[in-house]
Amino acid sequence: MNTALQGYAGRLEALAQSHGLDYYPVQFEEVPSSFMMEIAVYGLPVRMPHWSFGVRYIYQLVQHRMGHSRLFEVVFPGNPGRAYLAGNNSLQENTLVTAHVLGHADFAKNNALFKRSQEQVGYKIVEQAAAHARQIGAAVELYGQNRVEQVLDAALSLEAHIDSIQLLRRDRYPSYVEAARPVESGFQKRFDNLPGGAPAADAPLERLRAAIPPSPERDLLWFIAHYAPDLEQWERDIFLSVRAESLYFYPVFACQIMNEGWASYWHARLLREAEFLPQPLYLSAIKAHSDVVRPFAADEQTALQVNPYHLGFTLWERIVEQRGMDEARRICREEDDFGFVRNYLDRELAEKLDLFAFEAKNDGEIRVVTRDLNAIREAILSPKFNYGAPRIAATEMKQDGTLVLTHDHASDGRGLDVARGNRVIQYIRRVWRRPVRLNTVDSRGEPHELSA
Repeated sequence: MNTALQGYAGRLEALAQSHGLDYYPVQFEEVPSSFMMEIAVYGLPVRMPHWSFGVRYIYQLVQHRMGHSRLFEVVFPGNPGRAYLAGNNSLQENTLVTAHVLGHADFAKNNALFKRSQEQVGYKIVEQAAAHARQIGAAVELYGQNRVEQVLDAALSLEAHIDSIQLLRRDRYPSYVEAARPVESGFQKRFDNLPGGAPAADAPLERLRAAIPPSPERDLLWFIAHYAPDLEQWERDIFLSVRAESLYFYPVFACQIMNEGWASYWHARLLREAEFLPQPLYLSAIKAHSDVVRPFAADEQTALQVNPYHLGFTLWERIVEQRGMDEARRICREEDDFGFVRNYLDRELAEKLDLFAFEAKNDGEIRVVTRDLNAIREAILSPKFNYGAPRIAATEMKQDGTLVLTHDHASDGRGLDVARGNRVIQYIRRVWRRPVRLNTVDSRGEPHELSA
């Protein structure tokens, strides 16, 4: 950080702490914009190598060059937290970004979902991800690029298929279950209680081999890592590494509206109260703020996607104004986006923000479907359900090792991309090394099975 920004950052931190913001130390670093894009695509400064990240990089680069996206900062919660600022940001923009990061740091330390993730995965995810990358690099040296890439293909195709309720470290299923005792009839009980007979000794309970899985298992990365019949240990380690990183990122995904809104609320408030900032710098920073939290892109009159910064900022401003900061902090601790939107986006605010649900037809026609409040809430939240992925569970492992997967389309509320589904089960087949079946429904709602 340059000298001027360091001075402003220190005073902004003091101001933030005077308002009760509580966060782990944050390490700020200015980096070239090309490195920023790599961090945004890989999700971490150093991460396991895979061709899919190159595809994402090209997409992000095209979006950036077309003016559809710009990266101001990337933040990694932890102790310490890491904040990377784009080197091509102006001093005014980086002053705003510094205040924004402090809001993120406060949210990450105090929100229950973030805390649970950090406590399980560890507060040093950047170092852990680098260790995962080194392990995979060593595997490439030992087993070759093709073998390692096949395992990564399968693991990364399932990176959204975790169970966020489960702990990072889970025990394997019990190998056996006790058979249920037979239910005695009334006659048998009376017969057993007749006088004169010696009491019968209880027969030992029969033990039955437990089914695998004992109930539908949505934590597919964990399940394959522990129960794929022929995986070698290094292959299992790759699945568990991908799972650990997915568990780390889940709160970022599930709290995006809350988190970005909280950071935007605090950067606006801190800048407003930072009397030490020169007036021209303050005005430029506030202009950047208005660009960040605008409801839609410049020169547009409406938008088909909700800007999480705008929606979150508007909700937090209203909550603080109407309910007070203590209640806002309670909500910050206890909620995720599902509770936040359902509980605090009311009809008045939805009308003020001109929100609606729409449908897009194959011919390109876009039609407003409804302005019903519940429909609007669910339209905002449905892409967040189950990490944005179809709800798939391992439901059976047959005696010959065949893996049966089932798409829970009834509660999922989303269809399955059959072409992508076929590609994914082909990836799984290579590591499971037995047949794989996926039960789903087709576009008409008729049962449909994919197999590999």
